[in-house]
Amino acid sequence: MPATKPATNGAPYTVPPEPNRVPAILLALAVHAVLLAFLWVGISWQKNEPPAVEAEVWDMKVQSAAAPTLPPPPAPPEVNEPEPKPEPTPTPPPPPPPKAAEPEPVKPAAPDINLERQKKQLELKKRELAEKRELEEKKELEVKKQRELAELKKKELDKKLAEKKELEKKELEKKAQEKKLADAKLEADKKKVAAEKAEKAAKAKAEAAEQARLDKNRDEELKRMMGAAGTSGSAQKSTAPKIDAGYVGKLTAIIKSNTNYSGSLDAPGNPKAVFKVEQLPTGEILSVRLTRSSGVPQFDEAVERGINKSSPLPKKKDGTVERTIVVNFSMKDLD
Repeated sequence: MPATKPATNGAPYTVPPEPNRVPAILLALAVHAVLLAFLWVGISWQKNEPPAVEAEVWDMKVQSAAAPTLPPPPAPPEVNEPEPKPEPTPTPPPPPPPKAAEPEPVKPAAPDINLERQKKQLELKKRELAEKRELEEKKELEVKKQRELAELKKKELDKKLAEKKELEKKELEKKAQEKKLADAKLEADKKKVAAEKAEKAAKAKAEAAEQARLDKNRDEELKRMMGAAGTSGSAQKSTAPKIDAGYVGKLTAIIKSNTNYSGSLDAPGNPKAVFKVEQLPTGEILSVRLTRSSGVPQFDEAVERGINKSSPLPKKKDGTVERTIVVNFSMKDLD
């Protein structure tokens, strides 16, 4: 049978057809049968039968019983001697065992061509198996490399996902912190608005208390002045209204400096507010009452605050004050 060529690198591996084993088996059986026949003939040829050995055993009783059949010997003279004891018959030695036949040396058989061929085929199969094993090892190594590459890619992907999750977590924490700060600022603004409201309420309460004090002082002063008027008419004369242009200008300048109006001054018609102011002889204002509005509430409130801030009001040149004065304040006076 022609030998199968080993598969070269890169070529597909083909398994060679298995040889027919029937002739080899028959030949081996025939050789073994011939060998057994030679052995049997050699052993049978050298086999000898052992020689037969005969032995007679004598018994003294049997000998004395068989003596009358023989002619009697002559009587020997009587001699008083002791009778000799019969000696035992020696037992013959056993025959030597037969010598075993030496087997005939087997002659070495001639080299078998089929055995050489089978040996070559076996070596060829071993070589093919080694090449197949080497190819399988290369495939396993390639699969291992691909598996390691896949694991490396998976690790990189897991790392990117972890970084993305960490970034999202930081973004959520940042938004939560910003929301917390915004809530804190809103709460602070609420507290600030509440504090401002409380401050305004306290200020209004204080202003109301101050106004009540001023009203009380005014009432007391009026009572005192009424009592003074009943005794002397000098107080009535001192509080009689007189027109003094310089005094009016001075009073207007002081009220203007204390008035803070943030609205527009371009209102048509030059709006004017009229206030009735009552004061003590010292110039301290007792009350301010709006008698005629300018039509701009913010302007009226600003002028009223300015009048209250101007307390005590200046005196006239003669050092006297008027009990009640009328303040006419126009929007153009703020220019």
